[in-house]
Amino acid sequence: MQILTEKNVLGVDDQHPDAQHFMVLRFADGLTSHIPKGLFRNNHDEDIAQASWGRFQIGRDSILGPGSVAKYDGPRQSLVVGRHVRGGLRLKFLLNGQHETRGLAMSLFGGTLRTLPTPQHGDTVLQHDLWIGDEAMLLGGVTVSSGCVIGARSLLPAGLHTEPYGIYQGNPARLMGFRFGERLREALVALAWWDQPMEWVRENGEFFALDLSEDEGRVLEAVQELQRRKAP
Repeated sequence: MQILTEKNVLGVDDQHPDAQHFMVLRFADGLTSHIPKGLFRNNHDEDIAQASWGRFQIGRDSILGPGSVAKYDGPRQSLVVGRHVRGGLRLKFLLNGQHETRGLAMSLFGGTLRTLPTPQHGDTVLQHDLWIGDEAMLLGGVTVSSGCVIGARSLLPAGLHTEPYGIYQGNPARLMGFRFGERLREALVALAWWDQPMEWVRENGEFFALDLSEDEGRVLEAVQELQRRKAP
């Protein structure tokens, strides 16, 4: 499996307290990301080691919980995890595994007959600043936009593209509401604080302690101030 991450990664920290359950990547800014052991599986539920099987990308300060599985059936699909993502236990990412339903038969007859080509999903993308509850399942080609919350045991149907800062729950998952009002959501997307260096985040730590559900006018002013302070 080809694993990609940030340029400032220092390598795998085998001495980290969580190393028994995770591949722990350590970054020069002091942050880590956790990849659960056994995450990459094929159609035979075997661990995938070969780089030719596909691509996995993870940003800084992100974690997928133990017991999570990303099922690859070939090299065409990638699982892309952004920055500051928190994923619960036993998540399931079914990156493709489709069957063509328009033909006379959906099986391949052991490859002895020519059939319609297998449909292919796009990459599955988790953007930034997310929380995904335990045992959620994401089918192929899903994009979870920044700021979202995904409820435990939700099923995200193939090709779903969520709204930023949305709250999704159910089977199939539906938009239940938003974390904040429209003006604040737009300001937060424009701020994209996750793109700033961690030194900047730490210098502006007081803003991250604000309750954004309170006075929207005051909160918008705070976000605008953060926008002015952004690193060039």
